[in-house]
Amino acid sequence: MSTAGTGGRGRRAEAARNDLRLLEAAHEVFTTQGFDAPVSAIAKRAGVGMGSLYRRYRTKEELLQRLCLIAMERAVTAAEDGLAFADPWEGLAHYVRTCVGFGSGALAPVAGTIEVTEEMGTTARRAIELADRLVTRAREAGVLRDDVTALDISLLMEQFSRPAPGPPSEQHRHVKRRLLAITLDGLRAPGVTPLPGDPPGVDWYEGRWRTTP
Repeated sequence: MSTAGTGGRGRRAEAARNDLRLLEAAHEVFTTQGFDAPVSAIAKRAGVGMGSLYRRYRTKEELLQRLCLIAMERAVTAAEDGLAFADPWEGLAHYVRTCVGFGSGALAPVAGTIEVTEEMGTTARRAIELADRLVTRAREAGVLRDDVTALDISLLMEQFSRPAPGPPSEQHRHVKRRLLAITLDGLRAPGVTPLPGDPPGVDWYEGRWRTTP
């Protein structure tokens, strides 16, 4: 995870460094302890006071909104990088590996519990548009099975973003890389087993983020 302007000196640079520590700590706490974890655990993990946390994020919702936005921005960058590959399959595979690497779907469980800001909505739509282009290009090149959609791949990446039981380890990372290689092969055309049922729809996918009273 990265934010701009974390270098330099002075109060502004220190505030930027504190913000980066808070975001990294929040992502780790929420994805390992659950989204009900107290913000005090985040401040403690980041090594900052509660005052510093609340000056930057007035509520837990604001903090989660910021984390979700960063994840969406990283997905946009991963898709743009994937489209820069001349080979459609390598571009799609790069996108999937990159998103799985930073846990792009790790925050999906908060869907429907926080308000989607205008910036989040705009960035999400951009991420979906680019993912659609990656998938369409790969399908037209005959390297991606015809019955796989961009939403299938987004939901697949969510599954890979779930933390493994126990503390992080190299063995866990090795197993994830192995399973991802198996999964990527399963996406290749022509496919052997027909996929059951209809693909997920955009209304259902986006509807998960609508808050309920």
